[in-house]
Amino acid sequence: MPSRTSSFEGEDAWPHRSVLIDEAVDALVTRPDGAYLDATYGRGGHARAVLARLAPEGRLIALDRDPEAVADAAKLAGDARFSIHHARFAEIDRVVASAGVVSLSGVLLDLGVSSPQLDDPKRGFSFRADGPLDMRMDPTTGESAAEFLARADEQHIAEVIRRYGEERFAKQIAKALVARRQGGSAVRTTQELAQLVARAVRTREPGQDPATRTFQALRILVNAELDQLERALELALPLLAPEGRLVVISFHSLEDRIVKTFIARESRSQPDRRAPMAEPAPKRLRAIARVKPDAAEVAANPRARSALMRVAERTEAA
Repeated sequence: MPSRTSSFEGEDAWPHRSVLIDEAVDALVTRPDGAYLDATYGRGGHARAVLARLAPEGRLIALDRDPEAVADAAKLAGDARFSIHHARFAEIDRVVASAGVVSLSGVLLDLGVSSPQLDDPKRGFSFRADGPLDMRMDPTTGESAAEFLARADEQHIAEVIRRYGEERFAKQIAKALVARRQGGSAVRTTQELAQLVARAVRTREPGQDPATRTFQALRILVNAELDQLERALELALPLLAPEGRLVVISFHSLEDRIVKTFIARESRSQPDRRAPMAEPAPKRLRAIARVKPDAAEVAANPRARSALMRVAERTEAA
């Protein structure tokens, strides 16, 4: 019987609790001598738990687009079974190939934002403390949230907040942002944005800050999170060996909808529209489980309350 694992990891100023850690590793690690990919290292909670299950000949390849997460992985540098790579989801195939691995026994995607990212004001992910409005997972590249809001027109801003934040008051928020910018004081910090949204949103959802949906929308945009997720799923599937596991933990409906649709699509035979008389392509996945944190985990870690884990297995016929 595998040992249970504490979800708390690290000695950082902003400690992180991995969500569904035992459930994820139980679902993922079916072969102790296999090769596995942790595509969201974070602060290594899942990685350490996977390594604890692996045999000496097992392998764990990890990646993260956040340089701080990659630096944290130096703590595991002494384990010859482990390697870390600074990369995005869209580079999964390159990372696995560079590690000299042909096929994987499992792939883990723990989506969303880690506690160190949320709690460190300088990263700009949260409205709970004031800091620069950045929101980039990799601060060394790309456009920050503040830079986007400083250049985008009202229609574009509203579309982003509506689409990625599912915010009813997207138009009003965008209008207020552009008006402030035209007045010579563009939003540059998290508190400035949160206060502006609070004034623009007429009704509030119980227990939720009015800025929650706007912050989510800008974070998704800045990091191209949904596009990266779709690419990760497409790249991970052909790398899985027969009976290899795909384990994905999502934290909001937009992510989960992509994962659910992908697993459903790959769990049925696919006809070739260009050759309607040909045999359909065999299904490549089999859905196994849908898991949510229990009450004890949510009580210990309120950030787990929105988590949803889906598990699928590569079929032998693929």
